[in-house]
Amino acid sequence: MVELGSTRDAYAEALIEIGKNDERVVVLDSDLATSTKTAKFGKIFPERFFNIGVSEADMINTAAGLAASGKIAFCSSFAMFATGKPWEEIRNTVCYSNLNVKIVASHSGFSVGEDGASHQANEDMGIMRIIPNMRVVAPSDPVMTKEVIYAVYKTAGPFYVRLTRPKIPYLYKDRELNFQLGKGIVLRRGREGAVIATGTMVYPSLKAAEKLAEKGISLYVIDMHTIKPIDKELIVKMAKETGLIITVEEHSIIGGLGSAVTEVVSELAPCYVKRIGVEDRFTFSGNYKDLYRYFKMDVEGLTDTFREILNGR
Repeated sequence: MVELGSTRDAYAEALIEIGKNDERVVVLDSDLATSTKTAKFGKIFPERFFNIGVSEADMINTAAGLAASGKIAFCSSFAMFATGKPWEEIRNTVCYSNLNVKIVASHSGFSVGEDGASHQANEDMGIMRIIPNMRVVAPSDPVMTKEVIYAVYKTAGPFYVRLTRPKIPYLYKDRELNFQLGKGIVLRRGREGAVIATGTMVYPSLKAAEKLAEKGISLYVIDMHTIKPIDKELIVKMAKETGLIITVEEHSIIGGLGSAVTEVVSELAPCYVKRIGVEDRFTFSGNYKDLYRYFKMDVEGLTDTFREILNGR
């Protein structure tokens, strides 16, 4: 039985631990604190928790003001609302001044499921990645989520951290985690290609590669948790060593991990790259497991797709 855990709960636990030791830490939410789990911080530290209401631009500007006053400000909402509605404020108020504001968004990707296309954020990493001074991280399990929160807390400047709604399998509960911002993690070594995945897609990519290994097909699997700054050195190594890179993300193939990897490859080590993710389209309402299956981004779908790519190479 695969053990599952919540990245949202891990975020809340890390916030509380950090908050106990540093009174500079403040947390802001836009009326979704129960869903983002920041309400847990608010119950313990009510004087450092601010529910701004359904006004994401005000949340970001208030966080910027607090950061300019010496606070370390964590802001949370659903990914669609945390990045899309206040994009101009993030760019001009937070990033232009390089302020210590950490945007930690839940409910990313299409696994928001039944909430439908209006709430499914498949563009968020792209629109955050393009802003100067912004760093973008998508942890792949709850253990990594806590490490990411500790790291962004200790690192000055703006961050976007991408979390999900469903519980996801643990990757690092029984596996050593040497987390470093901007450094991908090699989970499996191979010969015939390199699968570079991020966030929710790391676990199914790893399992798909393990299934193919039973058939004699050998693939690297990389957990590329940091989308910006991305690990150029590791990408170049994979390109030169295997000649084939497959990127996997629960995000549009435009602007996110796939785009970041192809930018590196095209400039530094040309090779064939296949991007797996959401095509140039809106997704739709449905159970998240059914959506993964429909878009062939569950273990079975990725296994078939990896095999097809290798056979057609």
